[in-house]
Amino acid sequence: MREKLTWRGLVALVLTLFSALAFAQTAYPNHPVKMIVPFAPGGASDFVARIISPKLGEALGQQIVIENRPGASGNIGMEAAAKAPADGYTIYLGNIGTIAINSAIFQNLSINPQKDFIAITLVAEVPSIL
Repeated sequence: MREKLTWRGLVALVLTLFSALAFAQTAYPNHPVKMIVPFAPGGASDFVARIISPKLGEALGQQIVIENRPGASGNIGMEAAAKAPADGYTIYLGNIGTIAINSAIFQNLSINPQKDFIAITLVAEVPSIL
């Protein structure tokens, strides 16, 4: 009987400690979210970012700060996003050029876009015509 009470007490203690940890966490997001766009302001990717950021900020309850990091066919912005802390406060607005094509044409990328990023959603489709 005593072992049963000790076991129940131990389980209750562990559950209490875990619930305290859950309540100690703050709500996400509690400060502005940065969206890295790997191209210069005024381009198609920047346009998409500026169209979606107000509604995204409204949905999250926080401001979305757009940071353009152009250069090296988008690799500079892509690397900055990959090296950012994985805390949910940096969003990368990638496209087929930076995620797929650059992996094929640049042999010495410091990151692997297919492994270093997790797709959240499809934001826009841009058709190409030859």
